[in-house]
Formats: sequence, structure tokens, C-alpha cells
Amino acid sequence: MPEQEGIDQETEGTPGEAAPQADLPESMNGDGSAPAEQAEPEASVEQLQEQLSAARQERDEMLAKLQRSQADFENIRKRLQKEKDGVVRYAASDTIQSLLPIIDDFERAINADGVPAEIKKGLELIHRRIFEVFSRAGLAEVDQHETFDPNLHFAVDRAPATEDQSDQQILEVYQKGYRFKDRLMRASMVKVAVKE
Repeated sequence: MPEQEGIDQETEGTPGEAAPQADLPESMNGDGSAPAEQAEPEASVEQLQEQLSAARQERDEMLAKLQRSQADFENIRKRLQKEKDGVVRYAASDTIQSLLPIIDDFERAINADGVPAEIKKGLELIHRRIFEVFSRAGLAEVDQHETFDPNLHFAVDRAPATEDQSDQQILEVYQKGYRFKDRLMRASMVKVAVKE
């Protein structure tokens, strides 16, 4: 029975090897019991949930840091843009301010006594043209209010108020004040009435 021996050898396998078992589900041992590793997957699920929770928390922290960084960057960008706009907007301010005494001199010459009419007319023309150029750049005279305003006026003199004058009423303007765009460039020098 050599053929029989060949069959037996095939089923027995090589010496020292366990005989193959019938196909069992992976969740079952050869004796039909559940494997001991069954408790481990539950523990690993808990570990995975903890890891997932930690990863989500880390993600949220990183997202918050990123959002703060983006907000800081945007604030810096806006501030720099505002500063740049201010520099461009007020670039002519220093030059115009240095030329204001010339306007003052023209006004004093125009109002001086004994100036011939032709010269006065020429001075007025030059004064008007200079002021037009400055106006296009953004210069404007400070409105002369009847009442003293410390934001617009500089009181260099005061006098007792008469019955027909109110307290803090401007009596005289010694030097005009100017605004450049939305900023006060020079306050008006004025004489103020004070009730005592």
C-alpha cells in the first residue's frame, strides 16, 4: 500500500508539525473558546479615544494660536497702512508750516499804513495766489469764533469785559490760526474779554 502511505504522509505533514486544524473563525480558538486577546482591543479602543481626544485638544490649541497670529498680523498690517497713509497725507505739512510766516508778513504789509495802492494791490494778489496753492494742499484758516476755544485759540492777552461783551469773548486776533486737513497746525493768537 504504497499509495496509502503517500496519502497518509500528505495529511500528517512533516514530522514535528501539528496537524492542520479545520477552518475556524478568527475569533475562536481551536477548542471553541474566545481568544485571550479579546480584552486587549477594548483597552486599545479606550487608548485610541484618549489619543483622539488629546489630538483634538492639541488641534484646537494650534488653531487658536494660528487665529491669534493672523489677527496680530492683520492689526500690524492695518497700523502700518494707517501710518503710511498719514505720512503721505501730511507730507507737505512741515513745508507749509515753515512758510506760514511769509503769509503773515504779506498780511501785515497789506494792512500797514502808508502803503501805495498799486503796491498794496500787488501784495494782495501774491498773498491770494500763495494761499490758493496752500488751500489746494489742504490748508485752511481757523474759523474765528466769537468765544474763546482752547482747542483753536491761544490767549496772549486779556481785558476786562464790558457790559455788552460776554466772558471769554474774542476781542482781537493778533495772528491767524491754520488747520492742515483735519489737524490744527497753528492756534490763533487772540485777546480775550474776561468778566471779573
